[in-house]
Order: sequence, then structure tokens, then C-alpha cells
Amino acid sequence: MNKYPLHHFLNTRFGFFSLLLVTFSVKYVLVVYLDFNLGISDPWQHIIMWTSPIGTAMLLIGLGLYLPKPILSYIAMLILDFVNTVLLFTNVIYYRQFSDFLTIKTMANVGKVSQGLGKSTVALLKPTDIIFVIDFIIITLLLIIGKLKIDEATVGLARPTAVSSLAIFSIALNLTLAETSRPRLLRNTFDRSYVVKYTGIDTFTVYDALKSLQSGQVTKNASDSDLTNIINYLNHNRVAASPKYFGKERNKNVIIIHLESFQQFLLNLKVNGKPVTPFLNQLAQGNHTLAFSNFYHQVGLGRTSDAENMLESGTYGIPDGSLFTSLGSSNTFQAAPAILRASGYTSAVFHGNVGTFWNRNDVYKNMGYNYFFDQNYWSNGRHDSIGYGLKDKLLFAESIKYLEQLQQPFYVKYITVTNHIPFDMDNSDLDPNFKTTDTSDKTINNYFQTAHYLDQALREFFAYLAKSGLLKTSLIVIYGDHYGLSNSEYQTLAPIINESADTWNNYNNVQMQRVPFLIYGSQLSGHTESQVGGEIDVLPTLLHLLGVDTKPYLQFGRDLLAPQREHWVVFRNGTIVSQKYIIIGNKGIKGTVYKRDDGRQILNFTPAERRDISQLAQKASAALKYSDLLNNKNLLRYYVPTGFTPVNPMQFDYLTNYQQMIALRQKLGSASTSIYSEHGASTTGLYQSDAPELVNRKDLLQNIPAAVRENESAKKAKSTTQQSH
Repeated sequence: MNKYPLHHFLNTRFGFFSLLLVTFSVKYVLVVYLDFNLGISDPWQHIIMWTSPIGTAMLLIGLGLYLPKPILSYIAMLILDFVNTVLLFTNVIYYRQFSDFLTIKTMANVGKVSQGLGKSTVALLKPTDIIFVIDFIIITLLLIIGKLKIDEATVGLARPTAVSSLAIFSIALNLTLAETSRPRLLRNTFDRSYVVKYTGIDTFTVYDALKSLQSGQVTKNASDSDLTNIINYLNHNRVAASPKYFGKERNKNVIIIHLESFQQFLLNLKVNGKPVTPFLNQLAQGNHTLAFSNFYHQVGLGRTSDAENMLESGTYGIPDGSLFTSLGSSNTFQAAPAILRASGYTSAVFHGNVGTFWNRNDVYKNMGYNYFFDQNYWSNGRHDSIGYGLKDKLLFAESIKYLEQLQQPFYVKYITVTNHIPFDMDNSDLDPNFKTTDTSDKTINNYFQTAHYLDQALREFFAYLAKSGLLKTSLIVIYGDHYGLSNSEYQTLAPIINESADTWNNYNNVQMQRVPFLIYGSQLSGHTESQVGGEIDVLPTLLHLLGVDTKPYLQFGRDLLAPQREHWVVFRNGTIVSQKYIIIGNKGIKGTVYKRDDGRQILNFTPAERRDISQLAQKASAALKYSDLLNNKNLLRYYVPTGFTPVNPMQFDYLTNYQQMIALRQKLGSASTSIYSEHGASTTGLYQSDAPELVNRKDLLQNIPAAVRENESAKKAKSTTQQSH
């Protein structure tokens, strides 16, 4: 009795539609758990994921209901369901190979997909993939043998329209639920997997198509006059390099160390009588370190990715999201890795998170990075990662087996992650000799612990650099990417940093945006620079130290060591900091203006102050405007500096990093310049760490993860010189 109503319903057109909808939704949920690593961490996220495919599948398959002829309606629904399943299946295959999802650009560039997969597609198949076809087989057989009948009744337009309306409501509800768990999800997308997790494959594909279309429309409107105006602006504001520093560290290796969420106030701060960052304190005051005490981060919604973009491309982030995720897959870059390639540099990034985060796996190729070592290249023990990826001590320790294979000179970047909100740590990683604060705010208490841990990781890494000889042959840049604690925590923090919670105001909030910036080089005379600077200024400063002329390039920063440099920075929100003033929100004298040296608010402006502030506001506004124009219209594709070779991202394969380096070293033989070749053996034995995860696991320092060793495509890789000089 209970089966008859269901059987009767399935033999109606809407019953058949419901059957297809349910089977697709089940397939999708199974795929998420079996194949996609979406980081679903709480019951609410599971519920959102379960409901995410329903609305779009209902809308798509439901189009078949509008066809009046029953046989055509059934065929159309089957075809639409099949097309949707093919989209899901191709994403599964692509994800198994690249740990990423198919974008419109990738779909359009079939050659790129086939190059990455090719004959290995069969090897990527799993027995569980039967779920993609089993429903079609069963439904077709049921139709053939008559267990499922084609409903000959007419349905009209009202009921299909109601289905479409319900589908649209379901999609809107899903987006609303997603917003409750991940605010600004579609506005500030830092990882495609987050969009898929909360909205499903179909919505992600449509979203990506709209973004591609929007980007294409903007770039189509580019004109010669846009580029001319930018060039004129930059030429007018360009400053000459310092004769004292230009080429001071020529031909040195470059090591960039990105300190996650690390603020300037941590340096020289003591908590319970113990320094939070003893190693960095010592390094900042060292004989060969240039330290900048008034260096500000300038990130916007792109956070870490904005910092990377400014440091390496010399342009600001965009105002409405992350440049990496919004424009990074399609834009042309003239970034440090590609610029230095002309001087014989090999480039690499070491990062303990997934390659898709902030769209790095695409952006780094467009920037010209030879190698990108992401989560796939590190150990994956139960306690090896926390928060946003591999712990910092393990990142530095395990990186040596890759670092030592790079041909010198090299340009490498380390992106740390342990010092990331909520600043959690395993108890086994805590320093028993360091006791953190006991405030009412757990975030603050944790922040000092993770900062202290990161400082210890740096000490261990520098000890290796000294033993291996790299300390003498490298220029090392250390910087904090952005704030770690937010405005809501500063009043609780104030007494700890000898400030008053009662008088805390926007001036203090701006001053808290200072982050460390240190340059270590054996040829440098150590001292502290007090002039105002920011992340946008790093690239020209670095290139000039290496003896690279920046005149041919379109960069918005100004060499921090240039004698004629004007000392001011603009934040992405328009706030300006100069040697004299802090101007909140780029409103000139109509906004809130403070004296930078003492924090006194200016209420009555002198004529000179009015003039100075007005000029600063104009300069800051122009800098952001022209940078946005350059990036949003992708104008660098029309501009090739003399001596610069445009990047071909298709030549890079980050799945075979290690095999490429080994093959290149073997091919070069005695001409190899790698650290491994210089020492005649591995230098991993020189690395000493107190990380508890390495106890009885010293093999992690030498051994390559099995997934990397056994990568079938890596074994067959023959092109070893594409990633070289």
C-alpha cells in the first residue's frame, strides 16, 4: 500500500522530474564527501552543502517541463540532468589532478585541461565513479521495460513556472544561508572551494562566468590614453635610486619571509617579563639589518593576497575584493619573479596551505614563479597542521629539501600561517618558559603565543642559513602582511602596550597598522629608518638593492632608501599617513586629521597645513585611481618594458616541482649552482628544530611525500628546462 502512491507519482512528469532532482542531489553530496576537500567544519556548513545543489538543479532540469510534447519533455530533462552530471564529473576529475575547480577560462582553454590530464584521465578514475552513470542506466532500463511510464498528460505553463519560481527561491535561500556562515562570500572570494562549499558547482560556474564576462567587458574598454595617463603620472612621481644603496646586494639570493598577521608593536614587547619576539628583536638591532619603524600595511579586502600583490607587482589591491581572486587568473603581471628572471634568478614559493587559497596556483604562474610548493609537498600527520595550514616550524624545516635544489641565485618567498586568527596552538607547541597574558580576550592571549612560536621558527631557520652559508649570500626581507588584532580588541590590549584605553581613538587605530619591515644583507650597515613607508614601496626598494633599474616598469611604490622620496602612504580605504599627518579616509581637511608625532587632532588649520593636506589627498587619490585603472583594464598586456620577457603561464607545472629541479641539477652536472651541488650532498642534516612533531620523524626533513614521488605525470615529465633560467 505504501509503495503505490510513490509508484503512481513517479509515473507522472513531475514525478520523473523529482526523481532526477533527487538522484543528482545525492550524487553531488556523495562527491563532496568522497572527492572534494571543502573544509566543512560544523553541522551548519553540512546542512548548507546538502541543500546547495537543489535550487540550480531544479532550475536547470525544470526547463524540460516547458516542452509540451511528453516524449520531448522527458528527453530534455534527461539531457539536462546528464549535462549537469558531466559538469560535476569533469570537476571531480580536474580536482583530483589539480585540487581546484574548473573555471570558465579553463573550460575555454581546452588545451590547458588536456595538457594537464591527457592520458592520465583513466588513471584518475575510481570505482566510486559508478555513481555518475548508475542512475541513468537504471532509469533508462525502467523506461524500456515499462516500470517507468511516460506521462502523456499536458501540464501547461503554470506548473513549470511554479517549479522555476521555487528553484529561484531555493537559490536565494541558499545564498542567504551561505551569507550567515561566510559574510561577503561572493564579494570577497579568497578561495574557489569556499564558493563551491556554500553554493554548489552550478552556482560557482555561473558566478565565475559572470565574473569573466564582467572582466572581459572592462578590459575591452581599455584605451591608449589610459595607459599614457598612467605612464605620465608614474614618470612625474618617480624618484631616483640612492647611489649609496643601488646594487649594494647585487646577485644575492632573495628570501622573502611573510609574517602572517604580525604587527610592529610585538617587537621589543615583554609579557610577564619575557620578550614576545626575542629573535626578531635581536635581528632588528643587528649590524646588517635595515629596520623600518614606521612601515604600514596597506591591504584591503584581499588581506594577505593584497600584501603579496603590492610587494611583488608594485600595484595596489582593488577596492572591492581581492585582485588575486577577481583578476589574477587573467591579468598580466610584471612581478618580481619575472623581472629577476632576466638576471638569472630561479623563483619559488613555500606555503603550507592549499594552492587554491587566494587563487595562488593561477596567480603565481601569471607572475612567473617557476615553482610553487603548496600543501601537497608537506607532511600531513595529525598534528602537523593547525588553522590555515602547516605549522611554521615544520614549513621552514621541511622546505630545505626543496630549497637546496634550487639553482642560484634564487628568489623565494615563505608564507607563514600559524600566526593567523584565532591564533590557536597545540599545547605541545607552547614554550613552557613563556607565559602569555591573562586578559578577558582569548584572541589577545593566543596572539602572543603564536607570535612567539613564529619567532622561534625564524630563529631555527636563520640558524640553518648561517650553517649552510646562505646567510652571507642572501638578501632577506621580513615583513608583516597586515594587522592581527582588530579595532575591537585594542582597548583591552592598550594597557599591555603602555597605552590608555580611555583615550584610545582613531589615531591609535591607524598607528596599530604598522607592521615590521626588516632587510638583512651582509653588505648592509644596520640601523633603524624612521621615515613613513608601506608595502607598496618594497618592490622598488628591493630591486634597487639588487641593482635592477625600475624606470622601465609601472610601479606605484617609491624606493624607501631614495634621498628624494616623499614620505607618505595611502591605505586602501583612503586614509593617508605622512611624516606630519594622519588623515582619516582621504577627505582632506573635511575629515579627521591628526599630528602624526603626538596624536593631537588638528581643529584649526593653518594655510600651510591646508595646502599640504590638500596636496596629499590629491596624490593619494591619484595613486589609487591609476592603479585601479591599470589593474581593472589589464593594461600591462599592452606594455612590455625593454629587456622584459612576458610571462607564459602555460610553461609552469607545479605538480612536478621536485622532479623538475632534480632533473635540471643532474643535467647541469658540475655547472649546477644549487646548495645541494655546492655541498656535494643534502644539507637537511644542518637543520635543527625543537618542533615536537619532528621527534622520531627526522625522515620528514629528507623524504619527499609519497604523493609527490608517485605522481604518475611527474615520472613521465621530460621537459626539465622550462622551469629554469
